[in-house]
Amino acid sequence: MEHYEPDRLSPAQVKAMRRSLRTGRAALSRRSLLRASALGGLAAGGLGSLSACGIPAAGRTEGGTSAEDRSAQEKEVSFSNWTEYMDVDEAGKRHPTLDAFTERTGIEVTYTEDINDNNEFFGKIKPQLAAGQDTGRDLIVLTDWLAGRLIRLGWVQKLDPANLPHAYANLSPQFRSPDWDPGRAYSYPWQGISTVIAYNRKALDGIEVKTLSDLLDHPRLKGRVGLLTELRDTIGMTLLDMGKDPGRFGDDDFDAAIARLQKAVDRGQIRRFTGNDYTADLTKGDFAACLAWAGDVVQLQADNPDVGFLIPDSGYITSSDNLLIPSRARHKTNAERLIDYYYEPPAAAELAAYINYVCPVDGVREELAKLDPDAADNPLIIPDQAMQAKSHAFRSLSSKEETAYEEKFAKLTGA
Repeated sequence: MEHYEPDRLSPAQVKAMRRSLRTGRAALSRRSLLRASALGGLAAGGLGSLSACGIPAAGRTEGGTSAEDRSAQEKEVSFSNWTEYMDVDEAGKRHPTLDAFTERTGIEVTYTEDINDNNEFFGKIKPQLAAGQDTGRDLIVLTDWLAGRLIRLGWVQKLDPANLPHAYANLSPQFRSPDWDPGRAYSYPWQGISTVIAYNRKALDGIEVKTLSDLLDHPRLKGRVGLLTELRDTIGMTLLDMGKDPGRFGDDDFDAAIARLQKAVDRGQIRRFTGNDYTADLTKGDFAACLAWAGDVVQLQADNPDVGFLIPDSGYITSSDNLLIPSRARHKTNAERLIDYYYEPPAAAELAAYINYVCPVDGVREELAKLDPDAADNPLIIPDQAMQAKSHAFRSLSSKEETAYEEKFAKLTGA
């Protein structure tokens, strides 16, 4: 597949990024799952830095350059993560899993929540990575589309399997081989992200929904259906509903999905396309059913027994936020030990109990049940094998495809 980076973002891409920052994945809270759209929301400054100077041509896949690994001499690791994406104690001041890691290994973790948006953070570290310099970070967490970009640019280091025995053994099958990092040579998931169909039982009033087609076609749902402003989620779920694989589709398939949705829009079936603000519509019953992010559903169900969800037989879309070691990081082995630690079920369970994302660690359910039985039984947090089998990833797009597809999707949504 062709991969190159644009010198400038198209108007449709800019609109998609700003929309995402306002109401989409980039606007969501810790328990709302998603961090940035497939394009990512841009904070002020991130947009200027990307559109003004462009992004270097991609294509390198041999792995980033290593610095001298100082792990043995310097018992430390610097970890950059998203805000509120780590367990905290009752006082909200300490991170119990990180404290336990330090107590066991003697490795001090400098933990910083300095990632608020994928593209903004990329703009922050890009000059150092492009110059072959240390970013000062040994471990970072990026959403899959940007993780894939850094791998293609050769700006992250290849992982040493010898330091990752638990990660290798316990990684859930649904996350094992994304097209942007086959076999997980450069990354491991921090948490997973799922797109499902949510509904309000009272608003459905006995209407049976099992598929996205039910939402798009049922006459009694006219004007009471919501879809997402995130292209990969809405188009991905539509492709699945049409019997297409979102991991293997072409322009004709994309255009057919757009046409399918356009018919529903023209009939007035779709009330509106939303970011995470669909939660209010769903709770009030203005939406009888909608596409939704699983973390929101977990949160809403705790407060509203009328909210439910379903996984269509055709499947659902899954993406991930991922752990990577940047080029020139000085403590690679220590970073790998920290990655591996979070693939031990006790640590993974403690993290899952707090943040309620999709846990990518097999064998965690028994440990999680000790901490939070409801979370352990929730397939949105611990998918069973049947649910995992229905998981699909939206394939990587070339920049040319990204621009063309965003323009068509923006026309559909009226953005």
